[in-house]
Amino acid sequence: MHTIGKALTVALAALAVPSTWADDGLTVISFGGTNKVAQAQAFYKPWEAQGGGKIIAGEYNGEMAKLKVMVDTHSVNWDVVEVELPELSRGCEEGLFEPLPPDLLGAPEQYLKGAIHPCGVGFFIWSTILAYNADKLATAPTGWVDFWDLKKYPGKRGLRKSAKFSLEFALMADGVAPADVYKVLASQAGQDRAFAKLDQIKPSIQWWEAGAQPAQYLASGDVVMSAGYSGRIIAAQKDSNLRVVWNGGIYDFDAWAIPKGSKHLDQAHKFIQFTLATAQQQHFAQAIAYGPATLAAIPLLDPSIAANLPNTPARIAQQVQNDTVFWADYGEALEQRFIAWAAQ
Repeated sequence: MHTIGKALTVALAALAVPSTWADDGLTVISFGGTNKVAQAQAFYKPWEAQGGGKIIAGEYNGEMAKLKVMVDTHSVNWDVVEVELPELSRGCEEGLFEPLPPDLLGAPEQYLKGAIHPCGVGFFIWSTILAYNADKLATAPTGWVDFWDLKKYPGKRGLRKSAKFSLEFALMADGVAPADVYKVLASQAGQDRAFAKLDQIKPSIQWWEAGAQPAQYLASGDVVMSAGYSGRIIAAQKDSNLRVVWNGGIYDFDAWAIPKGSKHLDQAHKFIQFTLATAQQQHFAQAIAYGPATLAAIPLLDPSIAANLPNTPARIAQQVQNDTVFWADYGEALEQRFIAWAAQ
């Protein structure tokens, strides 16, 4: 791994970053919160310091409709955007993203399996897990069955306001084995089963949309448990007694993509390459507990940091990998059904 890492670092360093770029800078859109803070430390500031040009850092909650309007009206003012893999796959098919040049990223063997896609590249692995505040619960929950147990754990629950992951968690709470979740969810009966399970706790759900909200809700006592992003919860442990339950978590990549019509295409390519260099990947994992996408960065991490990453063998064994193909195929219909269900 070290040899591969050196080769990647040398190759990327050889791609000289011009000392000046367009005066208006490169607009990079992330999901905000501590994730954005970590990206600023690991990517934005080092990029600017080495003369790559100004980074204009924006954020969103993953709303693809906004991006689609930009592309359709030829008014794109985003250059690089962080997306989840199902949205990357669907957006690529719909022509929302620029295809990446085949030689942009180097050998696929340098990356974790599943990182490279025609229109984007995963730059870290994250998990959506069950989190709770140990100061407010006498007994620790062990998984989604407990999350649904309103008698043993009375109070509000936090869930992301999305079909994705809410439906998988509901099926696991209903006894579906993690390995069978997507097989069951691909059937009409399985989808009905997941929504019926959500019905059981619907009055007790406090929905969230921004990644920073679960830790806030847990710390304040607004919810007794919440689905949340592992890195955000672990970051919040500095100031609170929040805990992570890895059992039944769902892990996936977040990827960089370039909106179709970006005015700074070459600069966007170089920025993406820069964030995948071994040093930047190591720095990012040190700034927030998400797993590097490049293999060479993993052995460089302190064991205390590696222990909190979602992609160690022990953590992976407890979780489910998000099925990108499933959500690319079924996502639009299930999200529409979910929106209608949530509004009832």
